[in-house]
Amino acid sequence: MRDTSRRAFWQGAGWGDAAEVLLAADASFRRYFRLKRADGQTAIVMDAPPEKEDVRPFVAVGEILSGFGYSVPRLLAAHQTDGFLLLEDLGDITYTRALAAGEDERALYDLAADLLTDLAKRGLDGVAGRVPAYSDEKLLHEVMLFVDWYLRPGVGLEIDDAAREAFADAWRACLPAVRCGADVLVLRDYHVDNIMLLPGRSGIAACGLLDFQDAVTGPASYDLVSLLQDCRRDIPQSVISSVMERYFAAMPEIADREAFLASYRVLGAQRHFKVLGIFARQTVLYGKHGYLVHMPRLWRLALENLSDEALAPVREWIEKHVPESHRVTPPPGGCAA
Repeated sequence: MRDTSRRAFWQGAGWGDAAEVLLAADASFRRYFRLKRADGQTAIVMDAPPEKEDVRPFVAVGEILSGFGYSVPRLLAAHQTDGFLLLEDLGDITYTRALAAGEDERALYDLAADLLTDLAKRGLDGVAGRVPAYSDEKLLHEVMLFVDWYLRPGVGLEIDDAAREAFADAWRACLPAVRCGADVLVLRDYHVDNIMLLPGRSGIAACGLLDFQDAVTGPASYDLVSLLQDCRRDIPQSVISSVMERYFAAMPEIADREAFLASYRVLGAQRHFKVLGIFARQTVLYGKHGYLVHMPRLWRLALENLSDEALAPVREWIEKHVPESHRVTPPPGGCAA
């Protein structure tokens, strides 16, 4: 039924002469299809079941980013109630593929960082009131996925409710450190699978954006964490250091570099513990086991961040409640499988 409705959508949008090929599904319930006409024209269909996903934020944030001059897929047609979007096809050269093909790593990361500095300098002009805030409550809700999905069903560690609340309290003590400057638009999943290289465009327009429907307003440090502390690949420290210096050089607005770095590390730890929970939920609840390969890197990055004194309460909780024997990759399906 869903397939029939999707085909009726894109055929009604003037693409009835095209062939449809499944491109990908992601960690959400969205699926993507490429339409291709005989003359070579292509477009992308996003299929987001409305009972599971809401395409309206994608459309709204896309309008904001397009207004900034960024390269996002143009909206060609939409049936938002049914969860179907017809989008411009930006091609296949994600950063992941560009790096695998031997593109200059530092140049790619410099380009991605340049977009972030441009975004940060814009503040909330044209954004305020159009996307939700990344509140402490939301950050806390996300990081609790670590206990509820990674520790408990994922690796089978008994965490009672009192210990769970102590974990929340530890984070409540740490989260004030993330608010080190004015809020900006935060894309949230700014990493190599969601950024594209567009060789036919110049400047930051050569950096294509794919996944931004979960955008919020919050600390500028968050997207830098997404980029440079990526669970999908090891990034040389020389590249990280170079990009950080480039970022700071372009952002004289950052008056206190140490406060910014504390925010960066707290949000890094928050993100990695959250993602440990999300990936555990993918294997336990949905039988999607492919994300398990990232678990060791997530743990390494999380522990590196915990060395910051701004995260002492969380570090102490981990040392007390999570022995090294349970800082591991869960079995497929989790320990209850």
